[in-house]
Amino acid sequence: MSEVTIDIQPTPNPNALKFILNKNVKASGSSTFRTPMECGEVNLGVNLFTIRGIDQLHFFENVITVTKFNYEDWDDIEPKIIETIKHDLPNHNPEYEEFDPEKERRENLPQDLKDIEAVLDRTVRQYLQADGGDIQTVSYEDNILLVRYQGACGTCPSSTTGTLEAIKSTLRAEYNPAIDVYIAPDW
Repeated sequence: MSEVTIDIQPTPNPNALKFILNKNVKASGSSTFRTPMECGEVNLGVNLFTIRGIDQLHFFENVITVTKFNYEDWDDIEPKIIETIKHDLPNHNPEYEEFDPEKERRENLPQDLKDIEAVLDRTVRQYLQADGGDIQTVSYEDNILLVRYQGACGTCPSSTTGTLEAIKSTLRAEYNPAIDVYIAPDW
């Protein structure tokens, strides 16, 4: 097996970095882990969570987006992340099976939210994923759409301003001119 190579890129979120690898970590779809328990049998994720300061992981194709807690310094944890990836990636299976709550959630959405998700898939989702994040619709009622950011977008300051306005503008142009978009409260 070839040596693991890692290219590190910033995201718009100062607390998230993208670790771009020469091997896939998720062959299809994406995974967002907020705790080691959510990683299940994905040892790469479990072991990354042993690093003090890791808040969230997002696996997508050949990218691991690591979001850290604000109080941690990248200089302290970045070498540990690299070491863990290089150690675990050769034995990591990107075809890992997991319960995909997003697939099931989308299948059970009302038609209006399915239509909105289709617009987001076609327009903004790829850009959010390129920055190490994603977006999920939560509810749509009385022309008000509630969304939840994932990955790097979840704690990014620009998500609550510029990105949200761009999503609103896109949905007004392509779905409903009267739509308003807000970030769903965390419960």
